[in-house]
Amino acid sequence: MLLVCLLALAALFALWYLLPGRHWIAGLTVFVLPPALLAAGVALRSRLAGYWAGVLALFWFCHGVMLAWSSPGERLYAWIEVVLALAVIFSANLAGLKARLGRKRG
Repeated sequence: MLLVCLLALAALFALWYLLPGRHWIAGLTVFVLPPALLAAGVALRSRLAGYWAGVLALFWFCHGVMLAWSSPGERLYAWIEVVLALAVIFSANLAGLKARLGRKRG
């Protein structure tokens, strides 16, 4: 699920920044490449990629909320970014939550 969410986030950013031709270099380096590279790391089963995906998702969440409130023209993209960021945070932490809550202490 984490891999799918990261790829969807990279696709969203590509659609948002690269297709209209605005902010091409900034859109690619700041928004599209990080989730794409993290998706490659997740596909290679790197634990660090999952960790950093969760950390960066907090920034994506804040970015989405900020734009949803301040930029009416980009509101739809921003809310999709917020939902995907929450999905990345949840799926990046799912294994740890299962391990923590699945154990019975005794």
